[in-house]
Amino acid sequence: MARVAVEQSLTPISQMLRDNGYEVVQLGNWQQEVDAVVITGQDDNMMGMANIATGAPVINAEGMTAQEVFHAVHQRLSQTEHH
Repeated sequence: MARVAVEQSLTPISQMLRDNGYEVVQLGNWQQEVDAVVITGQDDNMMGMANIATGAPVINAEGMTAQEVFHAVHQRLSQTEHH
């Protein structure tokens, strides 16, 4: 199961990912490796740190619906599995 770190304010996105079989952990409160990171884009420094710390794709959810973010996460993780 893919593990995705999600910023705390993005509850609808966390729920959609869980409903579709992803493990969701709270951004900034996880010690384990994650497969993707979802942020709002409010903190550019956090985005840079998340990308460096995990090597995982970072999805900026700002201006996107939960469905669009889910699709972006699913697409990114599908691409990385094929390499």
